[in-house]
Amino acid sequence: MKKWQVAVVMVLAALGSWFSLGATAHAQTYTIATDTTFAPFEFQAKGGKYKGIDIDILNAIAKKENINYKLKAISFGAAVQQLSANQVDGVIAGMNVTPERQKTFDFSKAYYTSGVVMAVAKDSKVKTFKDLKGKTVALKTGTAGATYAKSIESKYGFKIKYFNESNNMYNDVKVGNSAACFEDYPVMSYGIKNGIALKIVSKQYDAGDYGFAVKKGKNAELLKKFNAGLAAIKADGTYKKIIDKYLHSSEASLTGETASSRTFIGLFTQNIGTIGNGLWMTLELTVISIILATVMGVILGVLGVMPGKLGPAISSTIIYIFRGMPLMVLAFFIYIGFPDLIGHGFKIPAFIAGMITLMLNEGAYTGAFVKGGFKAVDDGQMEAARSLGLPYWTAMRKVIMPQGIRIMIPSFINQFIITLKDTSILSVIGIVELTQTGTLIIARNFEGFKIWLMIAIIYLILITLLTWLSNWVQRRMN
Repeated sequence: MKKWQVAVVMVLAALGSWFSLGATAHAQTYTIATDTTFAPFEFQAKGGKYKGIDIDILNAIAKKENINYKLKAISFGAAVQQLSANQVDGVIAGMNVTPERQKTFDFSKAYYTSGVVMAVAKDSKVKTFKDLKGKTVALKTGTAGATYAKSIESKYGFKIKYFNESNNMYNDVKVGNSAACFEDYPVMSYGIKNGIALKIVSKQYDAGDYGFAVKKGKNAELLKKFNAGLAAIKADGTYKKIIDKYLHSSEASLTGETASSRTFIGLFTQNIGTIGNGLWMTLELTVISIILATVMGVILGVLGVMPGKLGPAISSTIIYIFRGMPLMVLAFFIYIGFPDLIGHGFKIPAFIAGMITLMLNEGAYTGAFVKGGFKAVDDGQMEAARSLGLPYWTAMRKVIMPQGIRIMIPSFINQFIITLKDTSILSVIGIVELTQTGTLIIARNFEGFKIWLMIAIIYLILITLLTWLSNWVQRRMN
């Protein structure tokens, strides 16, 4: 072979290698959603890392099948809705395969089969389903336990109460607000073994299969790889090791919790990094949103006091819509409903959706009191400014707005505080702010009172600082 031929072969080989590397580098990365509080299938361990049967199975399959993925931990209900709206590519969250869900989703082969049990408080006299007549039963939305309890509700005459988080459901039974809860056996057994003050009083009923889900007709290749990987890890023993690890191990070896870490100081010290990240997300959302809401509110306020009918009509309509819409509904509409309406794979990042939600809601409230503040300035001020030859907008900017803003300062600070607290609602679309951080920690150690006390103290400190800021600004303005 001649030198030039050798050179051509080498160049072609290099180009082939380059294109191969490029294809690998640009391999599709899937977004896989999971639940946040469904131990031992998924939970957040010490340091903020997610663990559990589902997570380990997903990791093992991804390694076998070279699947690149990004994990998204949110509530089960939000995960299912985001999958329906193409916001995520798949869901692995102890999801029971049912005929109703099969109309909307394509499922993998079953990776776990579980039964449902009834659990009650340790001192409860409830022993059978018949004892539930006239009482309330706590259920977690979307679980096999909820489906089974709903199917026997009329037969045994009990009422149903739904929760989005497992720990909240358990605590409702523990304190006596509900007589019992229905839960998947491995989840309930794991929780009781690791500190939940409940007891199982029934055998296992209505065994169901868990499956990995994708939207119907979408991501067929991902589903194929999941099934192939599942078969592979069952064949080589990896699957059995994962199951045994979580169903037969102590809590400390899985979560990193120890007796000393369960004191108030121990809990704070161990989780300070996670709490700090949640606090930063809360502050970041609050500051950005309140700035945008203030801009929006001032514009709405100015429109609201403009001469004529058009400006006030626009202002009143926008304020009416976004002030009257519940914040949670608005968050779901922007994050899930709007992309679903547009289609074509359009997605909005959770942070952006949360920021827009707060801006619209808080901006509407801000617009209402800004309009009120401008109207509180004596009409004679505008008349005097116009009589001196000032144009309308100049008079607004130099005469009316400075006086109106001074009146509004307390309302601005108050709205800042409201926005800070409203960020907690955004956990429904997967934003891990301060409140959701507390939920994740409790799902691991079940220390609800201590963690919520910790979160409450942090919120009180922040609100106290903002109140001091408000008083200082008012003194300076006066």
